[in-house]
Amino acid sequence: MEAMLSSFQSDLSSISCEIQTLQEQSVAMNIRLRNRQAVRGRLSQLVDELVVPNVMISTILETPVTEQGFLEQLHELNNKINAVKEQAFRETMACADVADILEKLKAKAVAKIREFILQKIYSFRKPMTNYQIPQNALLKYRFFYQFLLGHERSVAKEVRDEYLETMSKIYLSYFKSYTTRLMKVQYEEVAEKDDLMGVEDTAKKGFFSKPSLRNRNTIFTLGNRGSVIGGAELEGPILVPHTAQKSDVRYPFESLFRSQHYALLDNSCREYLFLCDFFLVTGGPALDLFNAVMGRTLAMFLKHMDAYVSDCYDSIAVFLCIHIVLRFKAIMAKRNVPAIDKYWDSLLEMLWPRFEHVLELNIQSIQNTDPQKLGFLDTRPHYITRRYAEFSSAIVSINQTFPHGRTLTLLGQLQAEVENFVLRVAAEFSSRKEQLVFLINNYDMMLGVLMERAVEESKEVEGFQQLLNARTQEFIEELLAPGFGGMIAFVKEAEALAERGQLERLRGEEARVTQLVRGFAGTWKAAVEALSQDVMRSFTNFKNGTTIIQGALTQLIQYYHRFHKVMALAPLKALPVRSELINIHHLMVEVKKHKPNF
Repeated sequence: MEAMLSSFQSDLSSISCEIQTLQEQSVAMNIRLRNRQAVRGRLSQLVDELVVPNVMISTILETPVTEQGFLEQLHELNNKINAVKEQAFRETMACADVADILEKLKAKAVAKIREFILQKIYSFRKPMTNYQIPQNALLKYRFFYQFLLGHERSVAKEVRDEYLETMSKIYLSYFKSYTTRLMKVQYEEVAEKDDLMGVEDTAKKGFFSKPSLRNRNTIFTLGNRGSVIGGAELEGPILVPHTAQKSDVRYPFESLFRSQHYALLDNSCREYLFLCDFFLVTGGPALDLFNAVMGRTLAMFLKHMDAYVSDCYDSIAVFLCIHIVLRFKAIMAKRNVPAIDKYWDSLLEMLWPRFEHVLELNIQSIQNTDPQKLGFLDTRPHYITRRYAEFSSAIVSINQTFPHGRTLTLLGQLQAEVENFVLRVAAEFSSRKEQLVFLINNYDMMLGVLMERAVEESKEVEGFQQLLNARTQEFIEELLAPGFGGMIAFVKEAEALAERGQLERLRGEEARVTQLVRGFAGTWKAAVEALSQDVMRSFTNFKNGTTIIQGALTQLIQYYHRFHKVMALAPLKALPVRSELINIHHLMVEVKKHKPNF
């Protein structure tokens, strides 16, 4: 038994030794496993990055670049090339095994991409091509250019230069032919240097000069031309010259300008955004690329505009062009495209001085007009003041939308000259009454035209309103003088004496007062009738005529009321003729019957 138990004991002790050994082996195996797993993780990542699968090789070599598979494998190739560069930097020996094949694949991919992009660019050159379609196709493959830029800069530069050169020629030829064809549908009759505001309609021209515009007044009238800066037309479809020629439609210059520049605006926005997107540029470099594409076109536009503007005497056209530019500039700012800001500024620097120059010529022409050379004058509104009114209201109504100080200053000068001109012409009439009729007719007509288009608060409206009121008041006094001058003079004398406290002087006036009272009672109806007839003959505007008659009748009642007051003063109170005065209310009722009704 003892022997058996002791063998048990020795077996047990050997088992515990074995367990301990197994435990140690297990720990060692665990460490080895962990180490191998760590190495495998690192190595498999490295191997994955370095191994070039057969799918990639066959796709890059054989698949057309337009297929999705090629694009995916190109992304993979890009990642592998970058990974190998990184490992080579860490001196990983395995990189040498794959460097050669990657280099060959890269060369093949670059060659295929170059050929594809250049082919697309060459397709722009075919006549009648809508280049926007291949452009949009290129945008789908913008990674191609990114790949070239990363791995083969010289090819990327070649592709980019080819694109810039091709597009520059396309835009130049497109806009050149479009501009030439557009100018053929302009109105044949345009303003010339003799078509100024102060030029007499009868002015003789040189023997060989062509006949003037059929109606010089159309140069100064806005008509429907203002619609070119309205919402619907400003961004409306561009004009198609050959359809206009077929249907024999003609346009003023500002419509052609709008069409030409809206086409430029649209193409510039699209081109700028394409360049930023495809060639991966922003800010200064993007503007440089844009100028390489559009520079020649913009220079051609500026040359064309300079040639046209230097010989343009149609100030409304120039002013509308300025406002079209201001609006287009705002549209591009809204679209966040700064591409042609400098071009807009160059245009404005060309248009503003011309507008000012033509306005100054008009101001001068009015200054130099000699009323004695204007032929027969009558008291109706003069054609020169009508031109001014039409022109001023046109400019003010356009200027309200984008107010500009320089315009207002020049309009102020023009207005002052026209006011002087009206006074100079009025001085040609012999009687003061005719002068006043002429002044009132002209001021009234100018006011009417200005208020149709301009806002009522405008400086011009206010100025002419004051002049009209002052002259109307003076005219009313002139009107009342023939029939009621004696009474008015007496009222003014008596009121002056009363103010100075010298009423005693009125004592000897009994005969004069009696004559005045009886004279008024006997003749006032006929005098009022004659006054109404006279006014209606003198004024072209019925509304103005009725206002003047009403003003005159009101003034008459006021004078007669003052006459009543004078008759109630101490020295005249006791005169028996006072009983013959017409009751003021009765007079008002009677006078109302004479109010003209239209």
